[in-house]
Amino acid sequence: MNSRCARTRAAISIFLCVFSVTVAWPQKITGIQRDEVQSMLREIASDVKKHYYDPTLHGVDWDRNVLEAKTRIDQANDLGQALAEIAALLDSLKDSHTFFIPPERLNRYDYGWKAQTIGTHCYVTHVHPGSDAEAKGIKPGDEILAVNGYAPTKQNLTRMEYLLNVLRPQPALHLQLRAPGAQARVIDVATKIIEGNQARDPRDDLQYKEHWIDTTKLQRKVRFADTGDKLLILQFGEFLYTAAEIESMIGKARKHSALIIDLRGNGGGATEVLTLLLGRMFDHDVKIADRVGRDARSSMIAKGPSPKFEGKLIVLVDSRSASAAELFARVVQIEKRGVVLGDVSSGRVMEAIRYPYRSGLEKVFFYGASITDADLIMTDGKSLEHVGVTPDEVILPTANDLAAGNDPVLARAAEMLGVTLSPESAGQLFPYEWPPQ
Repeated sequence: MNSRCARTRAAISIFLCVFSVTVAWPQKITGIQRDEVQSMLREIASDVKKHYYDPTLHGVDWDRNVLEAKTRIDQANDLGQALAEIAALLDSLKDSHTFFIPPERLNRYDYGWKAQTIGTHCYVTHVHPGSDAEAKGIKPGDEILAVNGYAPTKQNLTRMEYLLNVLRPQPALHLQLRAPGAQARVIDVATKIIEGNQARDPRDDLQYKEHWIDTTKLQRKVRFADTGDKLLILQFGEFLYTAAEIESMIGKARKHSALIIDLRGNGGGATEVLTLLLGRMFDHDVKIADRVGRDARSSMIAKGPSPKFEGKLIVLVDSRSASAAELFARVVQIEKRGVVLGDVSSGRVMEAIRYPYRSGLEKVFFYGASITDADLIMTDGKSLEHVGVTPDEVILPTANDLAAGNDPVLARAAEMLGVTLSPESAGQLFPYEWPPQ
């Protein structure tokens, strides 16, 4: 959760090998580029040592790891491999909110399908119309058994996506899939590559800027489903809104006797927004968690200002609910304010600061690092990091539900509030919107 702005070295090395079959930067690294990456390593490693919330760095021998990363960068054959060493270094802390942000790319990569873990399995959830994935017969509900030979799980899917989408995008993927009731099949799927202006910095490229603006609008989109005076369903993708926007949401909710807040797929956001929204769910101040930083411990409090929503409340979460979304759901549970339904959340709950950098001799480029500055301990004395929120009632869509576009989780929530909503109808309320290409 960004409030102000992996596991092991061996584990990430395995996945770097998996995705090095085809590389994002195929050109041989130059001496100038190698020096630039070494400079990036020194700057980020120094800031982690100075600012990471745990001064012991979880017992990791940081200086030794930095030295090993430096040696591997000296031995790297291409730029992508060199940059991956910085990512692997930060991953050694096993912290969901400490990670490397490599320089922006002009090219964008669309694999044509989306995946998610549901329970102990990983499924295709959406397929982009017109993509090679659609042409090859990939469909929602297909179970993903392997990507480039490795099985995706709840524990490693986030890392795999980071490698594929951020660190080392691929021109094609080798998938092993299984449709409901069918035998496993193997498919090679080509990636759609949207080329930018190679002569310009991504931040100066008009197409890039337009894409960023459109993507941001989609992430901040708030969607409502009104079933009458009795129930309002509220869905949004992140906690990044103004006080006025939060007040508008609550104003709509107050016209109903029950509210479902759908935080499935919500990746979190700002602490300030979390406290604003939670504060409007209670008639008193509520302690969210203790913020345990490097040098101090402080309480995170959601104050109960007016207007409030005083009706019945159900919160929906899934394996992609992270950070602020998980804190919201867990506070509702602990305080017995409402009921949480769905799948166990992601367990990615820390507080971090983004550190921006700029460098470059041949050309100026921008990069960054997210560095955790606090752990968050709930009022039950536990952290949600690597644990997540276990719903009061675990409800999982099946492969057939995904294939048909049904939403049994939302349907069950409506039923608990006295509203009849079929899984088929629930699945049509919030159709999936693809990020702009």
